[in-house]
Amino acid sequence: MDCIFCKIISGDIPAKIIKETSYSISFLDAFPLAKGHVLVIPKNHHQKIQDMSEKENSDLFSLVHSMISKVDSITGSTLLAIHNGKDAGQEVPHVHVHLVPRSKDDSAGAIHSMFSHSLKLSDSEIDEIYEKLKV
Repeated sequence: MDCIFCKIISGDIPAKIIKETSYSISFLDAFPLAKGHVLVIPKNHHQKIQDMSEKENSDLFSLVHSMISKVDSITGSTLLAIHNGKDAGQEVPHVHVHLVPRSKDDSAGAIHSMFSHSLKLSDSEIDEIYEKLKV
């Protein structure tokens, strides 16, 4: 497989590994957006979160939880970002959680700044989406 994250996990590509669990690993991003930018990934190759087992998912987010305080200590705020699939902006087709230290002066903005406009939905469109998503 030609996955850069799988090569990091196998040791074929060196990385600054911070913490490792049975199913997950965290390391410094090689192309950081801020000092302390960390990636947390599952050790098994999965393109989307819903492809992971419950055990892998739980382990991944437990590692995210343990890392967030460390990353947050850098600037006091941390962006957690997951691009779940290519059309969502995922550049490497392997699940990964970005932990990016943020500050008011970093010019990155809020999530709404990523999009050119917000949607105006009718009540019926909202009801339809609600019915599809409710559990």
